[in-house]
Amino acid sequence: MTGQTDVPVSAYLYPWDVDGDPAAADRIAGLGLDGVALAAAYHAVRAVTPFHPRHRIVTREAAVYYRTGEARWRGSPLAPVQAEPPGSFERAAARLRGRGLRVGAWAILTHGCRPGDMPAVNIKNAYGDRYPWALCAASAAVRDYATALAAEVAALDDTDEIELEACGWYGVDHGGAHDKTGEGAAGRGARWLLSLCFCPACADLYARAGADPGELRAAVCSALDVALGWGTGGGAGPAGGRSVTESDPGDLLPDGMAAVLDRARADAAGRLLREVIAVVRAAGPGKPVLVHADPDPRVCGSNPGYDPAVLLGPGGADGIVLSCGDPATAGPLVARAAKEAPSGARIAAVLQAVSGLGGQPGALPGQAGAVLRAGATELRAYHAGLACADDLDAIADLCRREG
Repeated sequence: MTGQTDVPVSAYLYPWDVDGDPAAADRIAGLGLDGVALAAAYHAVRAVTPFHPRHRIVTREAAVYYRTGEARWRGSPLAPVQAEPPGSFERAAARLRGRGLRVGAWAILTHGCRPGDMPAVNIKNAYGDRYPWALCAASAAVRDYATALAAEVAALDDTDEIELEACGWYGVDHGGAHDKTGEGAAGRGARWLLSLCFCPACADLYARAGADPGELRAAVCSALDVALGWGTGGGAGPAGGRSVTESDPGDLLPDGMAAVLDRARADAAGRLLREVIAVVRAAGPGKPVLVHADPDPRVCGSNPGYDPAVLLGPGGADGIVLSCGDPATAGPLVARAAKEAPSGARIAAVLQAVSGLGGQPGALPGQAGAVLRAGATELRAYHAGLACADDLDAIADLCRREG
């Protein structure tokens, strides 16, 4: 036991886990959960549905699962694709709420639109390579897309709160296509360098910060080539003999460059965040807003880096959602966020509850205890729709222990 009582426990779901399965809402409610985070807008995915009467493997392109407002998107250069049949989110949310569960509308913002249709808004790395899965947080078109999408999601009926994922800088990491990038970008330093964007919007961002975009780009390419042995590079590199994968990202570039990049990128991400949260507050008055994030400002991806004091400060979110799938790092991650977060902020720890995704469902009580002692205020189980029978039993046991 953790010493805490009545800790809220919720789980993630896709609309297709519930829509078309008459038994799904009862099965999920029977776990003892307080609520669910239900995907309203999601990236491309292939997923299992172990209990659905009509399918076992679901493949979906990036789409939204609610009925979009056509007028909002008319003429927009970036627009979401509505999944067929439309309205699966609304149907699933109504059934889950009918069984007494709180429903959070879960939306992915800078990783989810059909970005390949508009290359100008994708992340472009220092080599000029485009990441079609990643939308650039500095792009005005991306901000317009993200705010419009967030406003629609916030206004959905049968929802109690809003949960935003990929609300900031995405980067090189992408759990999608048959990946052949190997371990070259496995370390923290390499991931950061390869996630830096040099699209036209970012070049303007860096220039306004007082830097030469061309010099920044050349320095990033040189740091990667030398330290990883790419191109004509070789030798110890700017990290002083350490591998780029082992180095602090700030050590890899000439003096002052990392600080300029940090400031410029934090400004762009902060603007996106403020605009998104403002429209969510307006469209969904009274609905709490939680943001998937990491307390390390240089992290890119589904949980982009934000200073918790800023993310959860005035005009910010009500809570931070932390990815705690690795038990070795979960406690320190939560502790850092809790230390830097304002008093009273919600800190949700997401635990991996699916054995097929590398989780250890039988160890969930111990993992829960560790993150709660570190400062988490609530727990999330990932993912009730992907869970087999034994995984669901483990989620139910977690609810009995903590709820």
